[in-house]
Amino acid sequence: MNVVIIKYNAGNIFSVDYAMKRLGIEAEITGDIEKIVSADKVIFPGVGEAETTMNYLRQHKLDEVIRGLKQPTLGICIGMQLMCKSSEEGGNVKCLGIFDEEVKRFEPNAQFNKVPHMGWNTIAPSGNALFKGLPDDPYFYYVHSYYATVGADTIATTDYIHPYSAALHKDNFYAVQFHPEKSGELGEIVLNNFLSL
Repeated sequence: MNVVIIKYNAGNIFSVDYAMKRLGIEAEITGDIEKIVSADKVIFPGVGEAETTMNYLRQHKLDEVIRGLKQPTLGICIGMQLMCKSSEEGGNVKCLGIFDEEVKRFEPNAQFNKVPHMGWNTIAPSGNALFKGLPDDPYFYYVHSYYATVGADTIATTDYIHPYSAALHKDNFYAVQFHPEKSGELGEIVLNNFLSL
């Protein structure tokens, strides 16, 4: 199986590569458009800032490439947020628009005053193929200050300050806000399910 991890100006890409290796997959980390388009599966992970990253994607024509992908594609963390319609991070940034949801900043309240949302939290998943084989109330690892709203593309929610989209799905595009590569056995189940799509 030919799996490509998109290389761009984001952090945390190599931890996804290590997770693939644990699953027996030798993924290729590349920004080469031909290799991305011809891959069997594409992963768009990372940690970063929305405006800077969208500018980089546009400059390198990767925004058009990602939007046009036909194979199963998985966004992780900032990858998921950039696949949404817009983000408040860095102003009101126009993103890839694959999903109709908007990305907003957490506003702390009296009960939950820590931003970023960091650590383990449960998700409430739908019956989507991405979550096949998970136990009830599965825990995943999060680090984020911005969240995607709940909408038509939401396939799992997490509650922190309020409910938000833990995962999204539309056509061949899947995305998760949590870090499956840092979520132990349950994260590996999600990654394996993606590879099996």
